[in-house]
Amino acid sequence: MSIPVRHLGPDKLPVGAVGYGAMSFANPYGQAGYDGDRAAREIVDRAVELGVTLLDTADGYGDSEEILGRAIAGRRDKVVLATKFGIVAAPFGGATAEINGTRGYVRQAVDRSLKRLRTDHIDLYYQHRVDPNTPIEETVGAMAELVTEGKVRHLGLSEAAPDTLRRAVAVHPITALQTEWSLWAREIEDEILPVCRELGISVVPYSPLGRGALTGTLTSRDDLGENDHRRGMPWYSDENISRNLSTLDVVRRIAAQHAATPGQVALAWLLAKAPDVVPIPGTRRVTYLEENTAAADLTLTPEELATLDVIRVTGDREGASARAARNWFDGLTPPLKA
Repeated sequence: MSIPVRHLGPDKLPVGAVGYGAMSFANPYGQAGYDGDRAAREIVDRAVELGVTLLDTADGYGDSEEILGRAIAGRRDKVVLATKFGIVAAPFGGATAEINGTRGYVRQAVDRSLKRLRTDHIDLYYQHRVDPNTPIEETVGAMAELVTEGKVRHLGLSEAAPDTLRRAVAVHPITALQTEWSLWAREIEDEILPVCRELGISVVPYSPLGRGALTGTLTSRDDLGENDHRRGMPWYSDENISRNLSTLDVVRRIAAQHAATPGQVALAWLLAKAPDVVPIPGTRRVTYLEENTAAADLTLTPEELATLDVIRVTGDREGASARAARNWFDGLTPPLKA
């Protein structure tokens, strides 16, 4: 079995219709006994068999780049490798957000990522968040130099505002925007998605399963461990979680009609939005990789899609520190000086 191929951006970069997000290779939640290298090898083995070619990581995901680099050794030509740069410090755990998009930093970051990934080129290179102090023209200009040098093949941005996207494509074609988009996270649909359609920028949704909620395995706040970061997210607060989880009733009902899982319905809904949408769910288990990938073969009816479209949840997708951080969402940059 091999999933359908989709094409990203104006250059039509071919990738499997469902990708893979590799943040969990670095064990961000600290579970005991986790072997990132073993899990990565198993995931990449099966991903290649299934046609899941887009493998996504970032230099800010702990050891994920190094682990992924080892896992793809000997089969680099079978995957489309994406990574991201720019987050020096994330606004979590009381830290102040720090983002760097200066020309010098771009060049340092790509060389470090190439070394960690054990490759001579990156297929899709994203700015992880746009720098509030550096014009996007400077950052994308530096990224474009990497394309000319052969270190990078295609460029992307993450969580960028419409104005930022317009200014970026004036410098170099942007293949994809990576942003959170799911049945629970719908902000992109108002302004950002129409601009992407206008500019020919494909969308690569991260957290397409609502931070795990849309898999249907979460039944209450008590299912979250004491150190689970989702406890600090408004979606999962005491006052919101019951109402938000009730939205899964309709997802489960549709899933039952197709002998599918709620997560597959959530992914199929995204895939139906446009032919160049490629979600990148992450997992540590091959069985869940197979389940997610099978969503590419699930076709929802127009009536089912309309029913899912009306789902809305209460609360923001991130906690107060991320909401307060400059450019964590809808990132803007200063104008380029003449």
